[in-house]
Amino acid sequence: MSWILLVIAGLFEVGWAIGLKYTDGFTKPLPTVLTVGAMVASVGLLGLAMKELPVGTAYAVWTGIGTVGTVLLGVWLLGDSASPMRLACVGLIMLGIAGLKLTA
Repeated sequence: MSWILLVIAGLFEVGWAIGLKYTDGFTKPLPTVLTVGAMVASVGLLGLAMKELPVGTAYAVWTGIGTVGTVLLGVWLLGDSASPMRLACVGLIMLGIAGLKLTA
């Protein structure tokens, strides 16, 4: 169950990271409320997952999910660069996440 909570926490992290772009510096009320809500949910679920998972593994997986998801959504939604080198680096992050999961 802790791994499921951790994955959901990582997805909320993607939500708030992308949401920051849409808040326009916290000047738009609805995106701001949704972004702050995603922040609270993300950190809260991370904390629950850490009750059973090693802190280093949980934090690295959480930030890894957030990083990979944010990069991919940035490419898809915001027109960020999808250069081969950038995507290769995302692949390395994914390998690191898988390695941490397999060794936990």
